[in-house]
Amino acid sequence: MRLVIADAHPGLTAAIAAVFTGSLWQRCRTHLTTNVLTKVPKAAPPGVAVLVRMIFLQPDAGAVHQQAEHVLTALEPRRPEAAKVVADAFEDVLAFTAFPHERWRQIWSNNPLQRLTKEIRRRTDVVDIFPNRVAIIRLVGALRTEQHDEWAIGQRYFSREPVAQLNPELKPAPEGRLSSYPRPETRLVRQPSPSCSYTT
Repeated sequence: MRLVIADAHPGLTAAIAAVFTGSLWQRCRTHLTTNVLTKVPKAAPPGVAVLVRMIFLQPDAGAVHQQAEHVLTALEPRRPEAAKVVADAFEDVLAFTAFPHERWRQIWSNNPLQRLTKEIRRRTDVVDIFPNRVAIIRLVGALRTEQHDEWAIGQRYFSREPVAQLNPELKPAPEGRLSSYPRPETRLVRQPSPSCSYTT
């Protein structure tokens, strides 16, 4: 494991340090922007968000670090609390620059996983109350399997080539291997009392 992408939740950062020893931690740029904006009055102009986004629009690693320094310099006089958030995250949020430029968009945030989490939350909210543990595992497992296959075979988030590029020591599975996993059985689960069902 060379890179772990996550937000700055204390439990996650502790687990990353304990389990993935020696790996880089890429702090999610989207979560960082949100953290910075919590230190800015809501009535303030949107300039702070624009400044932070400019860091990630640069053409190479040197320009990214230079722009990040510029953002710190611009924030410190008027928004010192926001500047401190950026300063504390400086190395972690720029970890992506150690990897090939053409892969930056895929590794500088965990947005795809966040979208999957929101979809799981949406689908489980529809059911509301599950009759048993097996029922929720079946639904969530089916959603995760579907997304896994989509990323691996359909609209690929990573194909074998970029995986090999990012991890030269890793031997990716042969083409088609991931899609051979069996999908959970499709069935309808009903609760005995108020009518509630879902299909997976």
